[in-house]
Amino acid sequence: MTQHRIDFERINRAALVALPALLGRWLPDGKREGHEWVARNPRRGDREPGSFKVNMNTCRWSDFATGDRGGDPVSLAAYLFNIRQGEAAARLATMLGLGGDA
Repeated sequence: MTQHRIDFERINRAALVALPALLGRWLPDGKREGHEWVARNPRRGDREPGSFKVNMNTCRWSDFATGDRGGDPVSLAAYLFNIRQGEAAARLATMLGLGGDA
Protein backbone atom coordinates (compact mmCIF):
# COMPACT_ATOMS: atom_id res chain seq x y z
CA MET A 1 0.00 0.00 0.00
CA THR A 2 1.39 3.39 -0.97
CA GLN A 3 1.22 6.32 1.36
CA HIS A 4 0.18 9.62 -0.20
CA ARG A 5 1.50 12.82 1.27
CA ILE A 6 -1.32 15.22 2.12
CA ASP A 7 -0.76 18.71 0.74
CA PHE A 8 -2.08 20.62 3.76
CA GLU A 9 -0.93 23.95 2.32
CA ARG A 10 -2.92 23.46 -0.90
CA ILE A 11 -6.02 22.33 0.98
CA ASN A 12 -5.81 25.24 3.41
CA ARG A 13 -5.38 27.76 0.56
CA ALA A 14 -8.45 26.39 -1.23
CA ALA A 15 -10.45 26.31 2.00
CA LEU A 16 -9.59 29.94 2.78
CA VAL A 17 -11.23 30.97 -0.50
CA ALA A 18 -14.37 29.07 0.50
CA LEU A 19 -14.18 30.00 4.19
CA PRO A 20 -17.39 32.07 4.43
CA ALA A 21 -19.41 29.17 3.00
CA LEU A 22 -17.60 26.63 5.18
CA LEU A 23 -18.24 28.65 8.33
CA GLY A 24 -21.89 29.06 7.43
CA ARG A 25 -22.16 25.29 7.07
CA TRP A 26 -20.06 24.29 10.09
CA LEU A 27 -21.21 27.03 12.50
CA PRO A 28 -24.66 27.98 11.17
CA ASP A 29 -25.70 29.96 14.24
CA GLY A 30 -22.70 32.26 13.87
CA LYS A 31 -22.52 35.67 12.28
CA ARG A 32 -19.94 37.93 10.73
CA GLU A 33 -18.65 40.73 12.94
CA GLY A 34 -16.08 42.72 11.02
CA HIS A 35 -13.45 40.24 9.84
CA GLU A 36 -14.50 37.56 12.35
CA TRP A 37 -17.11 34.81 12.42
CA VAL A 38 -18.54 34.72 15.95
CA ALA A 39 -20.42 31.59 16.98
CA ARG A 40 -21.19 29.25 19.81
CA ASN A 41 -18.70 26.41 20.18
CA PRO A 42 -20.54 23.20 19.24
CA ARG A 43 -17.99 21.11 21.17
CA ARG A 44 -19.21 22.35 24.54
CA GLY A 45 -22.34 23.71 26.20
CA ASP A 46 -21.76 27.21 24.89
CA ARG A 47 -24.95 29.19 25.58
CA GLU A 48 -24.19 32.40 23.71
CA PRO A 49 -21.90 33.41 20.85
CA GLY A 50 -18.90 35.48 21.75
CA SER A 51 -16.04 33.36 23.01
CA PHE A 52 -15.58 31.25 19.84
CA LYS A 53 -14.23 33.29 16.94
CA VAL A 54 -12.69 32.64 13.56
CA ASN A 55 -10.70 35.27 11.65
CA MET A 56 -12.20 35.16 8.17
CA ASN A 57 -9.01 36.41 6.49
CA THR A 58 -6.54 33.97 8.04
CA CYS A 59 -8.73 31.28 9.67
CA ARG A 60 -6.93 31.72 12.97
CA TRP A 61 -9.55 30.55 15.45
CA SER A 62 -9.94 30.41 19.19
CA ASP A 63 -12.30 29.54 21.96
CA PHE A 64 -11.35 32.21 24.45
CA ALA A 65 -13.23 30.39 27.23
CA THR A 66 -11.23 27.15 26.94
CA GLY A 67 -7.99 28.21 25.26
CA ASP A 68 -8.52 25.86 22.29
CA ARG A 69 -7.10 27.46 19.15
CA GLY A 70 -5.62 26.89 15.74
CA GLY A 71 -4.49 28.68 12.66
CA ASP A 72 -5.98 27.14 9.53
CA PRO A 73 -9.09 25.53 8.04
CA VAL A 74 -7.80 21.97 8.49
CA SER A 75 -7.21 22.47 12.22
CA LEU A 76 -10.63 24.09 12.57
CA ALA A 77 -12.36 21.17 10.84
CA ALA A 78 -10.39 18.66 12.92
CA TYR A 79 -11.38 20.46 16.11
CA LEU A 80 -15.06 20.98 15.25
CA PHE A 81 -15.61 17.39 14.16
CA ASN A 82 -13.23 15.81 16.68
CA ILE A 83 -11.16 14.05 14.00
CA ARG A 84 -7.46 13.85 13.19
CA GLN A 85 -5.85 16.51 11.02
CA GLY A 86 -5.18 14.06 8.19
CA GLU A 87 -8.82 12.99 8.08
CA ALA A 88 -9.96 16.61 8.24
CA ALA A 89 -7.65 17.48 5.33
CA ALA A 90 -8.92 14.55 3.26
CA ARG A 91 -12.56 15.48 3.92
CA LEU A 92 -11.91 19.12 3.07
CA ALA A 93 -10.11 18.15 -0.14
CA THR A 94 -13.10 16.06 -1.19
CA MET A 95 -15.57 18.78 -0.21
CA LEU A 96 -13.61 21.37 -2.20
CA GLY A 97 -13.28 19.13 -5.24
CA LEU A 98 -9.50 18.89 -5.09
CA GLY A 99 -7.95 15.96 -6.89
CA GLY A 100 -6.53 12.85 -5.27
CA ASP A 101 -3.10 14.50 -5.16
CA ALA A 102 -4.29 16.99 -2.54
